Amino acid sequence: MADATTLKGGKFRVLLGDGASPIVYTAPCGFLSKSMTLTKALEEFSLPDCTDPDKVAWLGRDATSLSMTISGEGILAAESVETWLDAWENPDSIPAKVEMEFPAKTITWTGFMHVGTVTMGNPSKNGRVTNNVEMSSDGEMVRVVAP
Repeated sequence: MADATTLKGGKFRVLLGDGASPIVYTAPCGFLSKSMTLTKALEEFSLPDCTDPDKVAWLGRDATSLSMTISGEGILAAESVETWLDAWENPDSIPAKVEMEFPAKTITWTGFMHVGTVTMGNPSKNGRVTNNVEMSSDGEMVRVVAP
């Protein structure tokens, strides 16, 4: 039996682009816990049985769209608070890159995302202020796998 090849948390990166040409991507400081959700929207239709019209039909499904959402949280860092606020205030989507660096390959998605939610809070009287962010793809996130 072979052990699974996994990656550590620091090898899963969410980077925001600066909009320059060429785009320079950096990981916002303090963005510690991240998750990526890949969604496929489906449209349902009934598949009738042509030989037995009274039989209950099975559902068929067609894929209609793909979407990526990034959720994350961490410490509200002075080094990145304006990056998050600028992205949230921007009426346009911003360049974004998601990287998963495995020992033998790196999977990268590149495209544009909207920062839809920024939640800042204080979990306790003496705790540090946290920052929770949710981003959603705006168009195709192009996936590349490189050795």
